[in-house]
Amino acid sequence: MPIKVLVVDDSSFFVSQIVAIINSHPQLSVVGTASNGRDAITQVEKLKPDVVTMDYEMPIMDGITAVKEIMRRSPVPILMFSSLTVTGARVTLDALDAGAVDFLPKFREEMRGSAEIKRTLCDKILAVARPKSTITHTRAPAKRPTKRPDLITIGTSTGGPVALQRVLSKIQANILAPILVIQHMPASFTGPFSERLDQLCTLKVMEAKSDTSLQPNTVYVAPGGKQMMVSGRNRIKIIEGDERLNYKPSVDITFGSAANVYGANVLAIVLTGMGSDGTEGARLLKGKGATVWIQDGASCVIDGMPSSVAKAGYSDEVIKLDDFSKRISQLF
Repeated sequence: MPIKVLVVDDSSFFVSQIVAIINSHPQLSVVGTASNGRDAITQVEKLKPDVVTMDYEMPIMDGITAVKEIMRRSPVPILMFSSLTVTGARVTLDALDAGAVDFLPKFREEMRGSAEIKRTLCDKILAVARPKSTITHTRAPAKRPTKRPDLITIGTSTGGPVALQRVLSKIQANILAPILVIQHMPASFTGPFSERLDQLCTLKVMEAKSDTSLQPNTVYVAPGGKQMMVSGRNRIKIIEGDERLNYKPSVDITFGSAANVYGANVLAIVLTGMGSDGTEGARLLKGKGATVWIQDGASCVIDGMPSSVAKAGYSDEVIKLDDFSKRISQLF
């Protein structure tokens, strides 16, 4: 049976394009449309879709208000369409806080025939509609690092913005190590996201810049569209994103550079996300004797990234999302 999708947008032209893309996929079917948030709430309760795509700027009721109400009444995975602007980033982050699971850039008219856009939209819908994985993570005997790490690295994708807020905002200890965060995000999003985290956390949070000296008790967020590495001088190195890499920033790139510089003195964490980014980096870290923690599947929005690390045999512990902050604090 095809996955049922409700499309919500006040632009009839945009709706027609999205409907055509979704209906062209054999596993997907649009069961209805809505032109405002209030109508969306009614249609969700009536049609019971598996996934909703949602615009944020609409008449009568905006998308964020609709997301909150849908998640209160009839929870369903919601994908937000967002403009790739700073303002769009802040609105999208608000939507994720309200309960949306992920976001997609709102494409321009001339991009509507792009095969990449079609694939991205359909893949995201399929990913968030699937039930949580029943795969049992391979779990090594529980252990803690024999000494506190000199560097903490956290990689994540789908579901990551909310997960990172929940982890980092609850850390109260004086973390005597820098924390590097790699979140799959567009270039215009990582700045506002860093600002939001900085407001929520006792830790200092900033978007990473090249040649910045790594400081304890500080979180550095990899800039979207680029790659973040650690140089041999314990400084951050930002390089242009290689077109051959699917992710910019890439968890593998940062993890790999951390392995080269810090060796065994790294605590690497892989949180919720689609795909397998982080698995190769975890391999390099384990080769140096570092410690790798992953999020348990039940608390993930999508457990592709943690499961990939687990199935490859590179995880030391599987930890519930709300336990990470306590475990990190205990190390210090």
